[in-house]
Amino acid sequence: MGEGRVVRRRLGFGGALLATLFACASLTPSLLPRAWLNQGVMSAVTAILGYAVGAGFGALGRAMIPYRLPERGRRIAWRVMIGCCVALAAVALWYSVHWQRDLRALMGMDTRISWFPPLILAVAVALFAVALLLARLVRLGSRKLITWLDRYVPVSVGRAVGVLIIAFLVVVFANGVVFDGFVARMSDVSSVANEGTHPGVRRPASAYVSGGPGSLVTWESLGKEGRRFTATAATPARLTAFSGRPAAQPIRVYVGLDATTSPQAQAATAVRELERTGAFGRPVLAVLGTTGTGWVDPRIADSLEYLYNGRSAMVAVQYSYLPSWLSFLVDRHKAAAAGRALFEAVRARVARLPAATRPKLVLSGESLGAYELEGSFRDLEDMAERADGALFVGPPNANPIWRHLSANRDQGSPVWRPVYQDGRTARFAQHAADLYRPGGPWPPPRVVYLQNASDPVVWWSPELVYSRPAWLEEPRGPDVNPEMNWFPLVTFWQVLADLSAGLSVPPGHGHRYGADIADGWAAVAAPPGWDAGDTGRLRTLLSGRSSAPRP
Repeated sequence: MGEGRVVRRRLGFGGALLATLFACASLTPSLLPRAWLNQGVMSAVTAILGYAVGAGFGALGRAMIPYRLPERGRRIAWRVMIGCCVALAAVALWYSVHWQRDLRALMGMDTRISWFPPLILAVAVALFAVALLLARLVRLGSRKLITWLDRYVPVSVGRAVGVLIIAFLVVVFANGVVFDGFVARMSDVSSVANEGTHPGVRRPASAYVSGGPGSLVTWESLGKEGRRFTATAATPARLTAFSGRPAAQPIRVYVGLDATTSPQAQAATAVRELERTGAFGRPVLAVLGTTGTGWVDPRIADSLEYLYNGRSAMVAVQYSYLPSWLSFLVDRHKAAAAGRALFEAVRARVARLPAATRPKLVLSGESLGAYELEGSFRDLEDMAERADGALFVGPPNANPIWRHLSANRDQGSPVWRPVYQDGRTARFAQHAADLYRPGGPWPPPRVVYLQNASDPVVWWSPELVYSRPAWLEEPRGPDVNPEMNWFPLVTFWQVLADLSAGLSVPPGHGHRYGADIADGWAAVAAPPGWDAGDTGRLRTLLSGRSSAPRP
């Protein structure tokens, strides 16, 4: 009895109920498997969200309905609610291990996992208590302020002004102090990391790459990821071993964030570097998008070099030091500006060449790199008119052209593998065979989006807070758990948490695309004489090579 009174004094009925329901919903499967500690944190976040919603509804109900249950009725209601919540939590925790194992089995992963329901519960309860304490302190401060204001202004005015002041202070503190301070700290740490060099990376001896002999940009200015990009170009010996023919030295141009002062200056420097290396005389020239730190997926770069036996050129620029996820939140405008400036400068230089001698101008980017380059175009038609092909890997849900194509897909095609205008220009694929569905004509220029049905980068969006996504409708993608459901607010946080696990699953799932990139390039920009057997050999080569992890 005494404990029940303590719970009732410390927690609101509606808040406690929805906190439990939200926490239990967070235990259900999402796109990717997760670790038990991550589950505990996620359950705490969703529980505090549920408590806030429940407390809000409770306050609204008390304001609108003056009737109050007698004390005995309230005791009975609390006992019933607590009993049901405990039973529901126990069932959800019990089933959570089975849900995680089923999800891992769906992706071909080891189902022997460490999953500790008592520890998940302990982490969730502890973090929930801390968050609730902070919220109660804010509420206490709000009440003190309103009480003080009531001495000088009417009660209704004091309450309104007090709430507005507290809300303003909370927003300023959270955004202007905590978040901005975090971003500044991360920027400092990332800029220092940018000065380092990955183990085994050495300054190249080739004049055909930035940072090498005769380069217009220094090796030091390339940044950590730029140095790795230029220093790991495929060697003619490796290319010859693959093709059986004498290979050329590939061209890789890169301009780091420290080299110039603006996207336009970076683009102009990149064009001069392309001219210096003879890139405009190659049969193919690729403009590549980078992630926040300046990273380029090595499989995107390597595949194109193997396709053209080294007779390729590619160019990329760095626009941020920050990790990709943080750069997506605060630097998206920089990414779009950098991509637009680079593409426009390269295209203008290509346009000065005689039509018969112009290289094939293609685009490619992964994740935020895909967003960077999509920003260069108004729509798909503009892209097809001004580029000779594009390969986008794991595009973020914020990509405007991607969103338009998905939303306006042909009737009957699922959102995870949409068909747009019978696939005449753009096609979407999780597996190589998807590139040839539907079987109608597919003339160049071709645009390919590689997107896994279980990739949280592709499917996470703010709309998940309040709207059931189309990718949970039937039929579902081949690696989306049939037991996954949509819950308001909860699914948003589940898929957000999945972003951190996007690279911890086998290729073909999550945010890992592996050797499928070879099929994507073969569809978009295959050179004369390239056939399916060559693509198969390139897939084998890429599958056997460990790629550098994405920062």
